[in-house]
Amino acid sequence: MNKVIKRTLEESKKMWYLAGPAFFTSVCQYSLGAITQTFAGQLGTLDLATVSVENTLIAGFCFGILLGMGSALETLCGQAFGAGQQQMLGIYIQRSWVILNTTSLFLSLLYIFATKILDLVGQTPEISKAAGRFALFMIPQLFAYAMNFPIAKFLQSQSKVTVMAAISAVTLVVHAFLSWLVMVRLRWGLVGAAVVLNGSWWFIVVAQLGYVFSGRCKGAWTGFSVKAFENLWGFVRLSLASAVMLCLEIWYYVALVLFAGYLKNAKISVDALSICMNLLGWTVMVALGFNAAVSVRVSNELGASRPRAAKFAVVVAVATSFMIVLLLSLLLLVLRGQYPSVFTSSQEVRDLVYELTPLLALTILINSVQPVLSGVAIGAGWQGFVAYVNIGCYYVFGLPLGVVLGYKLHLGVKGIWYGMMAGTTVQTLVLFLMIYRTNWNKEASMAEDRLKQWGGPRDADDLKETNFGANSNQILPHSHIQVTERVPIG
Repeated sequence: MNKVIKRTLEESKKMWYLAGPAFFTSVCQYSLGAITQTFAGQLGTLDLATVSVENTLIAGFCFGILLGMGSALETLCGQAFGAGQQQMLGIYIQRSWVILNTTSLFLSLLYIFATKILDLVGQTPEISKAAGRFALFMIPQLFAYAMNFPIAKFLQSQSKVTVMAAISAVTLVVHAFLSWLVMVRLRWGLVGAAVVLNGSWWFIVVAQLGYVFSGRCKGAWTGFSVKAFENLWGFVRLSLASAVMLCLEIWYYVALVLFAGYLKNAKISVDALSICMNLLGWTVMVALGFNAAVSVRVSNELGASRPRAAKFAVVVAVATSFMIVLLLSLLLLVLRGQYPSVFTSSQEVRDLVYELTPLLALTILINSVQPVLSGVAIGAGWQGFVAYVNIGCYYVFGLPLGVVLGYKLHLGVKGIWYGMMAGTTVQTLVLFLMIYRTNWNKEASMAEDRLKQWGGPRDADDLKETNFGANSNQILPHSHIQVTERVPIG
């Protein structure tokens, strides 16, 4: 018993070391756009609507795609680091930069034609024109996303998360001050907002690159290499599968608000759901911290051929995330009569939020487990299969059920939410069964095969010949890889 407790505490320490800074980094980077939006509200109603629409519809859409594609590195970098092939992390990040920046060239068309796109989805001409003009100024942010997400996964896989949190914290403080100075004090308006927001994201990129190039990543960065352009199609497939997997989850709950807009008393329904979704979003950030942590832990342990440790990391992550979010859910239920008034002065909206709070609490509980299980899938490299699971559970089952309950059976917004929650529950159960029935020894073997298939060097000289500006002493030959703990799991 003492051995189990000791092992649990050791794993919890490793998990929190990753999850805490990951959660803090996500909050800081998420807050950059929120701060810009807040100061835009002081400029005028149209300015607030302009930033909100661009930030949510245009930048938010591209953010989800690029973040999803970048998460492919969680699998490859994590497993390569665990296997002792640190030198391959630099190759992987360069391949991801090539793919994500190429994708950004196509996504930039959304920014260029934002006015016409917003007109098509029903925005007023005034907002569409203003948001479209603002979107043109925000194109540099798009390419900052393409650079930042691979760097983040590259550093996470090596457990170098504290430096990311520190850079994000400094950026947030400076961003808040400059936004006030440029937008409010100097009255540069949305042009100033674009300059500061773009600058903040590129500061994060440059600061993290400076850390990577400084030699702090040991043998993980060994210089630029022509190998970055080899086997790109394999990377594209995993990146697309990762993007589809993540975006299907993000758009699923966006659809909940969208369908609520077609109900009777749509304004009240949408306002109440927006409050609930904001609260859900903040609580999900806790689970996303554990999503990143368990992804790194599982990929590292599988890469190191320690399947039992990977399995144990999953158990600790799920249990910890569930307990934390359980406390948050209970707090919402206790305060359900008070907290709605913080967000709205409308009694009708407050009453509906009060009614929806039990559903919100249950959804938060489900979402405390689901992102962690998704992190396991990313760490193990199951993105393609999980994308199909998401399509079936969310869009074949959950959404149609919500429409039937909400419209046909006249349950309104509750009916739509029941259907959506049913889809999430089924998806969580499927992932749980997948993980429960997983042969972790086989997954460890597949991790080795994946590293060989997607760029593992045949020998140290193979990499040495293709690196520019690299220190050959940093190359770690295959003989340094230790294969341990290849034992059956009960």
